[in-house]
Amino acid sequence: MNVLASRPRRLESYVCGSWTTGAREGVPLLDASTGAPVAFIDSSGIDFASTLAYGREKAGPALRRMSFHERAAMLKALGLALMDRKEEFYALSAATGATRADSWVDIDGGIGTLLSYASKGRRELPNTRVLLDGDAEALSKDGTFSAQHILSPLQGVAVHINAFNFPCWGMLEKLAPTLLAGMPAIVKPASQTAYLTELMVRRMIETGLLPEGAVQLIAGSVGDLLDHVEGQDVVTFTGSASTGRKLKSHPAVIGNSVRFTMEADSLNASVLGIDAGPGTEEFDLFVKEVAREMTSKAGQKCTAIRRVIAPRAHCDALVAALGDRLGKTVLGNPTDENVRMGPLASLDQRDEVRARIRDLLGDAEIVAGDPDMPRIVSGDAEAGAFLNPVLLYCDRPWEAKAVHDVEAFGPVSTVMPYDSAEEAVDLARRGKGSLVASVFTNDPAFAEEVVLGMAPFHGRVMIGNRVSSRTSTGHGSPLPGLVHGGPGRAGGGEELGGMRGVKHYMQRTAIQGSPTLLSAVTGRWVAGAQTQTDGEHPFRKSLAELHIGDQLVTATRQVTLEDIEHFANFTGDTFYAHMDEEAARANPFFEGRVAHGYLIVSFAAGLFVDPAPGPVLANYGVDNLRFLTPVNPGDTLQVQLTCKEINPRVDAEHGEVRWDCKVTNQNDVAVAQYDVLTMVAKTRS
Repeated sequence: MNVLASRPRRLESYVCGSWTTGAREGVPLLDASTGAPVAFIDSSGIDFASTLAYGREKAGPALRRMSFHERAAMLKALGLALMDRKEEFYALSAATGATRADSWVDIDGGIGTLLSYASKGRRELPNTRVLLDGDAEALSKDGTFSAQHILSPLQGVAVHINAFNFPCWGMLEKLAPTLLAGMPAIVKPASQTAYLTELMVRRMIETGLLPEGAVQLIAGSVGDLLDHVEGQDVVTFTGSASTGRKLKSHPAVIGNSVRFTMEADSLNASVLGIDAGPGTEEFDLFVKEVAREMTSKAGQKCTAIRRVIAPRAHCDALVAALGDRLGKTVLGNPTDENVRMGPLASLDQRDEVRARIRDLLGDAEIVAGDPDMPRIVSGDAEAGAFLNPVLLYCDRPWEAKAVHDVEAFGPVSTVMPYDSAEEAVDLARRGKGSLVASVFTNDPAFAEEVVLGMAPFHGRVMIGNRVSSRTSTGHGSPLPGLVHGGPGRAGGGEELGGMRGVKHYMQRTAIQGSPTLLSAVTGRWVAGAQTQTDGEHPFRKSLAELHIGDQLVTATRQVTLEDIEHFANFTGDTFYAHMDEEAARANPFFEGRVAHGYLIVSFAAGLFVDPAPGPVLANYGVDNLRFLTPVNPGDTLQVQLTCKEINPRVDAEHGEVRWDCKVTNQNDVAVAQYDVLTMVAKTRS
């Protein structure tokens, strides 16, 4: 069905396995540039208790039966399917006021986040259904009682209440870690731009890639949904701090200790370094970045620069440069290829921004732009939500209040001067916690002082200079591998951050017991657990034949002085402890000349490797290598090699095997301990 051909249309919610419209016609949603109706939205009549139950009972078990790699493959296929349909999303995105460049951040950026989590899930997570958190903890001297922390998927539903400014990215950046963790979600987009979210969810459901109920959509109010959340559910919110506080204090959220993540108002700051005066590359980069953050998405970004903190000596030049650049911004209908900035999302939003500018005028003066007289090249100046970029200047920011408290969620920024690095940090901190700050400087000392001073008050800090200018993703770009969120007034939440984001939808549990039973529960062999030796070298076994705890105890090999000298001469490692008896004895850690650590590792490999071609295809690494006891000439080495973890790949004929390698001397004292990583075929050829 071509949803564009039937506009304006009644948006549908996708709940309990079917698409449904609300009981009423709904509220009209208008094109941000022309004021023409795009859609109607209403969710009345939905049984929200059943919607939550459907996700818990239908989708949750299906997702949890899948491994991390299977869920990652699902995300990849879903992302590629959406990428094939992206032009349809771009066409509808223009109605939100977004230019092609703005839509790229939202649409391609959102899909890219989905694909990034698919890739990171395959590379960084095991092909299991449970994550191990840290190493096993020995709890008894005789090794009979141990503990292991694990992470398992929560068995509820994640309710994602999203903002209007990024109807695609805002949904996908939360869905990616949620689904990868094995948890179903209910998406509630902000009404102003919900028609774009609805279209994308519709295309997602049509792929058939998601287990039924894994993603549900509420187009309209959430009604009494939060009345029915339970302790295994998660609620995330992006929007105003006042609304967030109201949701966070909901009786069911508090009473059931429901995990609640909030991303709220954020008066992000960007600091121009003392060294970055007019004529420097950093000054020019700063002007470009501030102007871009003011005009991208018409300033409707939670990460946009609201406070521009600059050395007092450079403020006049900075205001002039910014005013000139902003004055050249072409404002109009985003379908016009000449337009560089579109309107705000709605007339209500424009009224809101104008009201906040009036608040700011109590502390500052407008030095560029007129908020009441939009200059446009296309669109309807009356029916469209157009607003020119507005730059303000606050001469005494340490005495001001509004510039540090009021966020005008549009193309509005305030320049404020500072006289020392310490003062710049103080001004940045007055935002009371923000998502992101940036510093433009080429002075390492200034960068160190300002970044470390601001870090506790920000979720992310970007340093810009001439070296990184061509590769930097910029002040306002949240990235899948970096945390997105901030302390204090920014909400105190945290999203993304690579696999950190996945763990937000999982429960950490400490499992205690005997090593053998811990191994059975976690799928990883731990010291003291049962082992087995059947006479066949473990390297001769395919993944289908190999078991956790399969062990090889090798023959022995004596280390001679000749071995040590040969290794030193052959490798060039002639460190005194290996070559000079007197100097080695003077070292408090040695009793004389000692063998090289890497000689021990090499001899160990010679003891445990089976040389014939077979299921073991390659050695691809060593983890956690530690040398525990010095090895002297005349010592005898032996290796205990134990299959520790088996991680088959979903779409390949091999998998990874982690081996516990313990090297001991003639006194059965461990001299080295590490993990050997190998690629092993799933079956014997």
